[in-house]
Amino acid sequence: MRVLIVDDSPAMRVFIRRVLELTGLDLESVTEAGNGREALTILQSESIDLVLCDINMPEMNGEQMLTALKQDGISTDACIVIVSTDATSKRVDRMLGLGARGYLTKPFSPETMRDTLERALGTAYA
Repeated sequence: MRVLIVDDSPAMRVFIRRVLELTGLDLESVTEAGNGREALTILQSESIDLVLCDINMPEMNGEQMLTALKQDGISTDACIVIVSTDATSKRVDRMLGLGARGYLTKPFSPETMRDTLERALGTAYA
């Protein structure tokens, strides 16, 4: 599986990668982006299966990235899962309405990530 981690914090990207490795998912590659704009560039040039995306980032946040994917007709088959500290029902509903297939609230455990990804991807891989 080809994964894209989108978060403005390098430390959080390292944490997400480490937890992802503990889920048992067969990782082919893990690419990183520091904001939504960088992520869009990667999504247009690389084949990505799963995007783990923060919401609150500079330059282009996660919500703006999902909106741009819809508005600009950027074609991606990637499963997008939001990874954020903002877990208000309004925010979760908004992100799911924009096309995210899952929502993971920081902080999280490998088990929570695995369960969220299983639901989002529709497969059991662990």
